[in-house]
Amino acid sequence: MERRRRVSNILSLLLAWPPPPPPPRSSLPTIWERAEMGPYPFGSGTAASGWTDAESSQQSSASEIDGLLVGAGYRVRSSDLRHVAQSLERLESAIGGAPADHLAAAEAVHYNPSDLTAWVDSMLSELAPSRRPPGPLPASPTAETWPDPTYFPLPPQPHQMAVVAAGSRQREEEEEDSAIRLVHLLMSCADAVQRGDSGLAGTITDEMRIALTRVNTGFGIGKVAGYFVDALCRRIYSLSFSSSISVAGSASEYEILYHHFYEACPYLKFAHFMANQAILEAFDGYDRVHVIDFNLMDGLQWPALIQALALRSGGPPFLRLTGIGPPSPDGRDALREVGLRLAELARSVRVRFAFRGVAASRLDDVRPWMLQVVPGEAVAVNSVLQLHRLLRDPGDDAAAPIDSVLGWMVGLRPNIVTVVEQEADHNKPAFLDRFTEALFYYSTMFDSLEGGRCAAQQLQQQQQTTMAAELYLQREICNIVCCEGAARLERHEPLATWRARLGRAGLKAVHLGSNAFKQASMLLTLFSGEGYGVQEVDGCLTLGWHSRPLISASAWRADDNVAPPPDNQLFSSSVTASVPASTISSSDNNSINF
Repeated sequence: MERRRRVSNILSLLLAWPPPPPPPRSSLPTIWERAEMGPYPFGSGTAASGWTDAESSQQSSASEIDGLLVGAGYRVRSSDLRHVAQSLERLESAIGGAPADHLAAAEAVHYNPSDLTAWVDSMLSELAPSRRPPGPLPASPTAETWPDPTYFPLPPQPHQMAVVAAGSRQREEEEEDSAIRLVHLLMSCADAVQRGDSGLAGTITDEMRIALTRVNTGFGIGKVAGYFVDALCRRIYSLSFSSSISVAGSASEYEILYHHFYEACPYLKFAHFMANQAILEAFDGYDRVHVIDFNLMDGLQWPALIQALALRSGGPPFLRLTGIGPPSPDGRDALREVGLRLAELARSVRVRFAFRGVAASRLDDVRPWMLQVVPGEAVAVNSVLQLHRLLRDPGDDAAAPIDSVLGWMVGLRPNIVTVVEQEADHNKPAFLDRFTEALFYYSTMFDSLEGGRCAAQQLQQQQQTTMAAELYLQREICNIVCCEGAARLERHEPLATWRARLGRAGLKAVHLGSNAFKQASMLLTLFSGEGYGVQEVDGCLTLGWHSRPLISASAWRADDNVAPPPDNQLFSSSVTASVPASTISSSDNNSINF
């Protein structure tokens, strides 16, 4: 065991070799002595000579240590001592774990121990077959180890890169094939549902679940297909698809998801901006104006209009806002709370303001006298994604709610009617047709949500907003796929169909103009997605993703050639109704009265 003791002794000496201790504080030159030395710490010479003296001092110190090592009989330099110390540590570990017979055989080989570097390296190579040093060795030199001049990391070989690339292409092709097969399965399942073959539809749903495991459901067609598979399963396995309770959820949940959808993408911002611009132009020159909002929600659209009216030349008009919304399930007056916030904003910008809330479960439950339209005031009717809920099947002979609502709306003789609707055709009578249309429409919509995110929206809060916006769209998908009859509310129709319907009802189109087109295009610069685009179609504007229109905005006014209904149908309150209302007014002295 002589070799082990020798290694331990040398290791102890090397590890205990201390650097020269700093001079005691008393031996350091005082500030006055340094002043006599000059501005440099190495004497009264120049800076260059001072650094030269320091370097020569360090070199002489290293030379002295090398001389001591040579005098002691070791052929090693002071610059190699750290490498030798680390090698000795590894050697000691190797010796401690090597078998006795191997050590005995190693004793028979004699090396020159004065050459420390060669001796330690040869010992390590001799003991390597018996035991590797414990712990992982560094794969490359670090700041804590001595670099090995013979170490060069090998770059990936061409054949290795080719294998990796081929594997990646193969996985992409397999996933693409699975996605294509998943789309075919969706269409086959929808066809089976239309033909009433529930057994075949159920078998296909099992195949679709398996296909979903082979695609990425985090984005793209995999995510959209997952929502449509879920909707088909709801329709196939539910006892009755005429009920929309499990699909629609509560009104409060809808408002939360609506708000997140507003924040996640520009579609609702575009809708509010275009409607406000048309209303502002129609109110020009009027001192008393009245806005009727078919879906108040949180009132997100109206702060911008109130501020714009406050800046109008000649002073702001007296603004009345009537907001229609669903009754609150918990008994609180949610419409009144929104009115209070808007009244406070109007007071702060010195706009005379009055608010009236009309709670109605459905828009066709509202009667015109509930809106309290006053003769002589300019009236604007605003509908954002609401009129399609009043439609029925195209072949249904019964009168649709849209007809009665458009009838009394025209009777109000509005100065402007703003209509924003999805640019889609989801009201086809055949289930397979509207399923196919919905699949392609929402694939584009989800693609815009993913591609339109800016870099700042990678934070957790923005990701949660996007997820909630996707749930908002999922509710629409479920309603289109799962529900029939009066329960199916998402009956989107294209702009051309709306133009024909509104024209028959007695409304005349108002050209939005090139100014609105330019302002809408500027609005999109707030979003990083370059795929959004605004198009003008016969005086109307559409917002889409990569040339696919997804939402349309149009403006209308009452046609002077159409006779209005009798006044008693508009302003009489003799008809009893169960729709409650709340009123908030802001008087000229900026106080709020209820």
